[in-house]
Amino acid sequence: MLKRPYNWMMEKAGHEHALWWLAAISFIESSFFPIPPDIMLIPMVIAAPSRWWRIALACTVASVVGGYLGYAIGYFAMDSIGMTILGAFHLQDKFLALKPIIDEWGVWFIIVKGMTPIPYKLVTITAGAFDFDLVKFTFASIIARGMRFFVVAALLWKFGPPIRDFVEKRLTLVTTAFLVLLVGGVLAVKLL
Repeated sequence: MLKRPYNWMMEKAGHEHALWWLAAISFIESSFFPIPPDIMLIPMVIAAPSRWWRIALACTVASVVGGYLGYAIGYFAMDSIGMTILGAFHLQDKFLALKPIIDEWGVWFIIVKGMTPIPYKLVTITAGAFDFDLVKFTFASIIARGMRFFVVAALLWKFGPPIRDFVEKRLTLVTTAFLVLLVGGVLAVKLL
C-alpha cells in the first residue's frame, strides 16, 4: 500500500524543485499523509550536504505550519474527518487515552512525540480536539520538529552516506537518544 507513495517521494527527492516537494510532503504529513518527510530529507541532504541547514529548515517550517491543519481538523472536525484519519492509521484507541496526558503534560507531550517517528498527525489532531493552547502548541511543535529534522540532517551532513543506513534503520533510536540527552540536560539545569 505504501510502496507507490514511497517511490513517488523518492522520485521527487531528485526533482529540480525537490525543496518545494519536501515542504509539501512535510506539510501534509502533519495532518494526514502516511509517509514521513525523512524519506525525502535523507537523500536530499546526501545529494547536497552543503544545503543541509536549508533543507532541515524547510522541512521544519512546513511541518509546523502543516500542524495547524491537523490542529484545525481536531478542533473543528474531530468526529468526521479527525476520526477517519486516525482510524486509517489505527490510532483511535491512542487518541482517547491521550486526554489526561495532554491536560497534564501538554507541551512536553508534543515535544517528545513530535520528535519521534510516531505519526505527528496524532499529536496535531489530538491537540486540536482537546483545545490545547495554540501558542503552546506552536512553541512545542517548533522545538519538536526542528530538533527532529535538524538532528537527522546534521548527522547526514557530518557523517555522510555511511550514516544514512543507520539513520534509516534506527531513526527511533537516534531521536530517543537525543531526547534523553535533552531531558537530562533540562533536569540537570533545574537541579543545579
